[in-house]
Amino acid sequence: MMGLTKTSACSVVLLLVVAIDTGFSNPLKSKESWGYVDVREGAHMFWWLYYADSPSASYSQLPLVMWLQGGPGGSGCGFGNFEEIGPLDRDLEPRKNSWVQYSSVLFVDNPVGTGFSYADTDEAFATDVATVASDMLVLLKQFFDKKEEFQSVPFYIFSESYGGKMAAAISLELTKSLLDDYGLREVSSAAEAVKQAVEQGQYLKATELWSVTESVVEQNTNGVNFYNILTQDPDEKMTSVAGEGYLSLLMRHHISPLHRQSLSQLMNGPIRKKLGIIPQNVTWGGQAEAVFSSMSGDFMRPVVDVVDQLLDAGVNVTVYNGQLDLIVDTMGQEQWVKQLKWVGLQSFSQMKWTALDDPAFPGVTGAFYKTYKNFSFYWILKAGHMIPSDQGPMALQMLKMITQQN
Repeated sequence: MMGLTKTSACSVVLLLVVAIDTGFSNPLKSKESWGYVDVREGAHMFWWLYYADSPSASYSQLPLVMWLQGGPGGSGCGFGNFEEIGPLDRDLEPRKNSWVQYSSVLFVDNPVGTGFSYADTDEAFATDVATVASDMLVLLKQFFDKKEEFQSVPFYIFSESYGGKMAAAISLELTKSLLDDYGLREVSSAAEAVKQAVEQGQYLKATELWSVTESVVEQNTNGVNFYNILTQDPDEKMTSVAGEGYLSLLMRHHISPLHRQSLSQLMNGPIRKKLGIIPQNVTWGGQAEAVFSSMSGDFMRPVVDVVDQLLDAGVNVTVYNGQLDLIVDTMGQEQWVKQLKWVGLQSFSQMKWTALDDPAFPGVTGAFYKTYKNFSFYWILKAGHMIPSDQGPMALQMLKMITQQN
């Protein structure tokens, strides 16, 4: 998971559609707009903007945050908005810890085919982060050209899960303990096979071996929840089915949880009606699996060098991690950080962690962080993969610190 910032100054072309519908059953006090951008021929990306709604400052005095969901194939406009940081929750009730209190928030359904974004043909799906970044650059240029009021405010990119890899590539474009000994051996062996495939540049094979590794972990942990190791829903165990391909199993692990029935009904029901611009043949989440499959050959391609380039360019980079996350675990994050060639790495590594109080429980530690120059790392306690969902007040506090509003 990653957050990056750079002051925006983008221009070019037109915005396809902007629409406001005041007939929504639970209208917001804050201003909204949304629309589509044709990023390539046959490739259409959907965005949804909430203007900051703060009693102490106008939106022009607050930063703009773009939120990118993981997957790939997870919808920021759906899951990130209604399950994590948007002004309303899935029941369309006001969210106490909404990030709109301290920033304008731009949700984008990316890559093409995610959420309400859609591709006209299979050839229009992105197959690597380079295409994802190129598409986003087209969208942002058109967005900032239309929304000139945001050209002079600080711009931050926050991302979750696989969104972190996309965020790094996009940002560069903008700048130019549950196992016994036997089980541990099995998991280590499977993980080593993934590592070797990555080192040999066999990224699609590494993706297949990743699926094998997840199955080994599940078998040795009675079906651990990869997104929060302290939770487990017996009805949601993702054990493989005879004859099931590895991509299908991975999609059940990482795409299905982002498209649960209740959220799908909300997005394809009242939200679709509110937006008023969704093509009749487009279903929210309908192309998510195609997005995931198209990107599968790029999953295991490292982007550590991209982070190095961002740091060298002076871009502020923040990594944040949930203590209970297994799929993007803290030890794994620390391992890739150690691979950075950034000149400040040694000084960063020697720094001690600073404790942060949990805003919901004063006097109780809710997180640790450390910062050196333009690189920061936050470790959020009692949180899994979806940090804003698990620890909303602490995530909001982190946002305020990163955007220098604390």
